[in-house]
Amino acid sequence: MNETGELLLHIDSERVPAWAAALRATLAEMPLRIWPDRGDPDQIRYALLWKPPSELFDGLHNLEVIFSVGAGIDHLLSCTTLPADVPVVRMVEPVLTAGMVEYVIYNVIRFHRRMHEYDVQQRQAQWQVLPQITAGDVTIGIMGLGVLGEAAAAVLTKMNYPVTGWSRSRKSLPGVRSYVGEPELLEFLSGAQILVMLLPLDETTQHILNKGTLAGLPRGACVINAGRGGLIHETDLLDALDKGYISGAALDVFETEPLPETHLFWRHPKVTVTPHVASLTNPLTAVQFVVENIRRHQNGKRLQHIVVPTDRR
Repeated sequence: MNETGELLLHIDSERVPAWAAALRATLAEMPLRIWPDRGDPDQIRYALLWKPPSELFDGLHNLEVIFSVGAGIDHLLSCTTLPADVPVVRMVEPVLTAGMVEYVIYNVIRFHRRMHEYDVQQRQAQWQVLPQITAGDVTIGIMGLGVLGEAAAAVLTKMNYPVTGWSRSRKSLPGVRSYVGEPELLEFLSGAQILVMLLPLDETTQHILNKGTLAGLPRGACVINAGRGGLIHETDLLDALDKGYISGAALDVFETEPLPETHLFWRHPKVTVTPHVASLTNPLTAVQFVVENIRRHQNGKRLQHIVVPTDRR
């Protein structure tokens, strides 16, 4: 094996040129393999992946680190052949974080200022002024206080929104009231006039927003989901929208992607659909994160934003 090993890239074909160019420019000393070309599998020490096929890991006996192209890692954890003893690293880079904050802020303001209702009025040629309240009277509840949730909360508090957060462990963030675990979930939901979902998807968060938890939100609440589609029971959300209990939803992620043409979300007057674009990883800045971590690993330092095997739950 050569001293540095090789890096294997698997990503959507349309994104390969930009990522390959950025990697070769920044990590010229390490040979790059682009799936399905693995060369000599024994040479591959690092893998940068998005939704890998199960056969990708066959024979990668010297693989030492797996990097996720995106902030989420459920696309890796759902792969049945993912090596159990190889650490996974989440993607954390400034453009990705900034993009997510922009998406959240845009939709929070849109719901707070009732622009979703004015959209409906416009389609009906209806001129009607709706009551307006200040930011200080609209509580934003963020489900998931990781890097993205924390960044969004920091901006929202500066805009004078009351912010609460729900997560696996207690958080201490300026201006944010922290709720933890299932025992505090309904209390958290009861005050969230605009719910922002930024949770990872696993067996504990699958369909966490369902008929029961939707009923725990205040009547007229709005939902923003930029986490994972599986967080929401879609039929239950549609029912809550149709009954007027939930007044609007901005959805960027779905249980089935692309969203089927026949799905009711497409034509629902209270739903805004975007095609999983809340925030896109920028190859130029993301590669800097990957390269820094590779060099840390080669120098015997701890990887940044690592998910060790025992934390895969």
